Amino acid sequence: MRAVRFHEYGGPDVLRVDDIEGPTPGPEEVLLEVEAAAVNPVDTYFRTGDYEPGELPWIPGSDCAGTVAATGERVSTITEGDRAFATGLGNWLQGTCAEYVTVPESHLAQLPEGVSAEAGAAVALVGVTAWQTLVDACALEPAERVLIHGGSGGVGHVAVQLAAANGAQVTTTASPAYHNRLADLGADNVFDYSRDDLADAVVDAGAPDVILDHRLDDYLAFDAEVAAQGARIAAIGNTDLAATFENVPRCRAKALSVHHVSMFNTPEFGAVLDRLATLMADDELTPVIARRYDLAEVSAAHDDVLNDSFLGKLIVTPSSGRR
Repeated sequence: MRAVRFHEYGGPDVLRVDDIEGPTPGPEEVLLEVEAAAVNPVDTYFRTGDYEPGELPWIPGSDCAGTVAATGERVSTITEGDRAFATGLGNWLQGTCAEYVTVPESHLAQLPEGVSAEAGAAVALVGVTAWQTLVDACALEPAERVLIHGGSGGVGHVAVQLAAANGAQVTTTASPAYHNRLADLGADNVFDYSRDDLADAVVDAGAPDVILDHRLDDYLAFDAEVAAQGARIAAIGNTDLAATFENVPRCRAKALSVHHVSMFNTPEFGAVLDRLATLMADDELTPVIARRYDLAEVSAAHDDVLNDSFLGKLIVTPSSGRR
């Protein structure tokens, strides 16, 4: 099969397409023929060696969707020919930027009829992350107010939809070019993150009970300023290890709680993916596909995911070119 691999750590140029032997599923694994895989910032951290994957050479990619080609003898929830989407890969398990990938049964769920493989791949990692922050960590309730930093991002644009589907009042930040689209996705208020009076605008819209922060080292002091009494803050992303926080008194006065969340700590990916599948089937969750790439263009996708501006997700389709 064809697979994107890196044989050493480095920039996007270390990625190359290799012809290798296809994987065989273990007793509790599923072999997926990959129709679509997503590119996420975390994939680049494994490529650079900032996060250490398994033994090189390594296939990047955290999530995918496609058709079940084979199953191990202990697999009971899915059968050959089913359509499925998966996440939790590319770390100590080989990744998804390949024509085939083996996936633990616990890491996948069936794709509903009418939901594309591209949508499944686009939503898997970011959907689990958004669910883990809003639902599991912060226990977002209907009618509560939520602030989502970076609403145009992969996690952000899905979190906007999850919060709206839960009946929350949603405020998010983004570049002006994305304001109308985020309103269409369910945001009640969309503010330019660069405006000087952003804190006042957020508070005027309703001090948030829940805050999803992808850059805690930049925004935690801001979060403490705008948060409602007793608010919950969920922190995701590659936070600076040297980050400091100077607003401790305000945090204490407001009795704020901060939850540090990693998607890879999710105990049951499949259970969350099942919930996301239901939301997609009910048209309450629609991931946005910003761009598509072939396997040979994954190096460009790794550069774009960190350096370009777009709303939604970047998708790799192994059998087609970039469109």
